This record gives sequence, structure tokens and C-alpha cells, in this order.
Amino acid sequence: MKAIYYEKYGEADVLQYGEQPTPEVKEDQLLVRVHASSVNPVDWKVRSGHLLPVSGLNFPKIPGHDMAGEVVEVGQDVTTFKPGDRVFGMLDTGLGGAAAEYAVISEKAAVLMPENLNYVQAAAVPLTALTALQALRDKGELAQGERVLINGASSGVGSFAVQIAKALGAGEVTGVCSTDHIDLVKSLGADRVVDYTEEDFTEKKDCYNIIFDAVAKSTYLDSKDSLCQNGRYVTTVPNPKDIALGYALSVFSDKKLRLLVADEKGEDLELIRAWIETGKVWPVIDKEFPLREAAEAHRYSEGGHAAGKIVLVVE
Repeated sequence: MKAIYYEKYGEADVLQYGEQPTPEVKEDQLLVRVHASSVNPVDWKVRSGHLLPVSGLNFPKIPGHDMAGEVVEVGQDVTTFKPGDRVFGMLDTGLGGAAAEYAVISEKAAVLMPENLNYVQAAAVPLTALTALQALRDKGELAQGERVLINGASSGVGSFAVQIAKALGAGEVTGVCSTDHIDLVKSLGADRVVDYTEEDFTEKKDCYNIIFDAVAKSTYLDSKDSLCQNGRYVTTVPNPKDIALGYALSVFSDKKLRLLVADEKGEDLELIRAWIETGKVWPVIDKEFPLREAAEAHRYSEGGHAAGKIVLVVE
């Protein structure tokens, strides 16, 4: 099969496009003909070697965590899917594998695609939407009517977080983004928008029940005065400034620092699928690249200015 792969850690130039073995399906897995994948920051962080303790030194590696495609084969224990089904999901097979013509995913992580999305749109959903849902609902424990601030509201995760916060019943959602993305964030349902080029939200001392940093640009230490009593600061990547002192202070404070590692839960993706089909949530796509141009897509993602998701179209 054709795939994007790399044989050493490094810059985007290490990515190659060529032949790799088609993965073999296990008893509880589906083999999917991938029609679209996407690029997430974790993909180039793994590729660059930043997650070496987790990613290891086994090569070649195929990047990509999100996929949307058609089932071509099912394992002997699979009961809920059949060849021909259109599915999407966040791969649960390790550190990637979706930037290829074929990928395997377990039955429990795969979900039928929303009827109102095409493959490109569906590939933009899984990792970022799951991250946003689990950050707000599970780590943030969002309650009806609470005030939420999303830092990085125009990012892949942030664009879903704004919408999911509203779907979960937030009373007021504030999105933080650049000037160029204000209209987008408003269109996603944000009640207020803070332009970070003009204003630092940590200096205003508004009272938020939850601050979710979707882009790992702020810190708990700088943000805690903007949290209400019993507030929660949620992030996917703790700022180095927070790792020791921030966690220590959080333990003895009613304002908590909470770290999320997204889970590939199929039942959570089913909920997101239902929201998409009823129009409560919708993927935002910044740019599409053909699979063979994955290196350019990685560079674009590393630039940090994408509004929404970057999708790889598998030809």
C-alpha cells in the first residue's frame, strides 16, 4: 500500500511517500480503506522525537491518528461492522498509522460515519473532538450554566471545544483567538471573544468555572486568578512552568490543574456523531493536502496558525 512513513526522527523532510506493508487485521479489528486522514500536533511531535520515551526507536513509523474510510475486512470476533461500512475513528493501535491507503482500528474505537459528512469532513473529527469532549466533560466536570473560557478557540481542538461546551450546557463560552479568527469563533457559538493580540485574558481576572487551554499556550499559575472558587484549569500539555510548582499549588488550592490524555472511546465518538447529525457540532477545515504532500501539511501545522483541521486526502 502507499503510505507516508519515516525511518528516523527529525524535521518534516524525513517523511517519505512510498510502499509499506498493508496491516493485518486481528480478531477484534477492522481493516479500513482510508479515504482521508488528518494532521494533529501530536503527529509532528512524535515525528520530531519530542515523545521519544513513549514512541521508542522502532522504525519505520506511519503517522496519523484520525481516519475516515470504508471497511474492507473484519476480524473473526467483530460483530457490529461489515465490509462496505463507512467508518471513522481515532486509531487505538499505538502512535499512528492513518496516513496510508489502509489502516486497522479496533471494533470498540470505530464508529459509523455521520450521514451528513463526507470522508474529508469525517477525518477532521475524531482526535480533536474527543479531546474537547473529554477535557470539558470529564476533566472539567462542566455543569449546566457554568462559564467556560477556551484558549485557542480557532484551533482544531478549540473549534470543537466551543461547540461542545454549548452542547453540554455551558452558560457562557468565551473564546480566545487572534484578530483574523474572531468571526469564525463567533460563528461557532462563542458568547464572547478575546483577541489575544489586544488583550491577555489572564490579566482581566474574570471569573470562569473552567479554563481549557486547547493549544498549551497559557499556564495554570498565570490563569488561576481568573478561575472562580472550585474552578478547573484543563490542558492537554502542561506548560513546563506548571509541571512542579503549578501541580503543587493545585493540590492545596480549590482551583485545580487537570491534565487530559485523550481516549479513543467509541461511545464518546458516538455522542459526537449524534451531535453532528443534529447540527449541534460541525468540523472546521482549514486546508486539504493530498497524502503525498504530508510533509508540507506537517510544516503548515507546525506554523501554529491553522483555523480548524488540516486534512490529508488519500488518492
